Amino acid sequence: MNSAPTPDEPAIADEVEEVLAVGSTSPVGRYRLDLATGEWAWSDEVYVMHGFEPGQVVPTTPLMLSHKHPDDRDRVDGVLLEAAETGQPFSSVHRILDAAGETRTLAVTGQGLRDPESGRVTELFGYFIDVTDSHRAAAARDATASIRASAQRRAVIEQAKGVLMVVYGVDEEEAFGLLREASNLANIAVRDIALTLVDLFSGPDVTVVPTREAIDRFLADPGAPGGH
Repeated sequence: MNSAPTPDEPAIADEVEEVLAVGSTSPVGRYRLDLATGEWAWSDEVYVMHGFEPGQVVPTTPLMLSHKHPDDRDRVDGVLLEAAETGQPFSSVHRILDAAGETRTLAVTGQGLRDPESGRVTELFGYFIDVTDSHRAAAARDATASIRASAQRRAVIEQAKGVLMVVYGVDEEEAFGLLREASNLANIAVRDIALTLVDLFSGPDVTVVPTREAIDRFLADPGAPGGH
């Protein structure tokens, strides 16, 4: 796309920078939409984001909407309609299905250009930013954190079961049953019951190992002040 930037384009620079903050290597492409014809002008990067070779297709609004993810299509259409009416700066993050059927995540930011005589919004212009890799990385980080937290929960429950197995001379299943019973009694998560129980034995302020009677009191009323 060879059209020169309009004087208004710096107004969306801050939004572009904000979106790019999620990943400095995100590909960026420019677009311009003629509201009278519904035709788009894309830079080479936008063609590639949609899975096409530069110039391979004529970008139109129906083509654009056909590539939007079904779950995001109505929302994106609404954003464009509002921008066409108001000309105000806008930004949105949505998924598309590219020409190969692959799901990609794009951020779009832009604003309207008004006709100086009629005052009507005649064009929308701005940038597409491919944030697919950034979103995948964020999802991977979330998944890793979730797995780590799950492992930590399991570890403290295993420790608590070990304590009860020693104190009461029961097997692993029976020890977990004691934890679950205390959980149901106090309406407190098993993991939190286990954490408090382990802390009774290994907390930083522990100087005397709790007696069986102390453990009995804790399991009978784990929500009591002080946890025991």
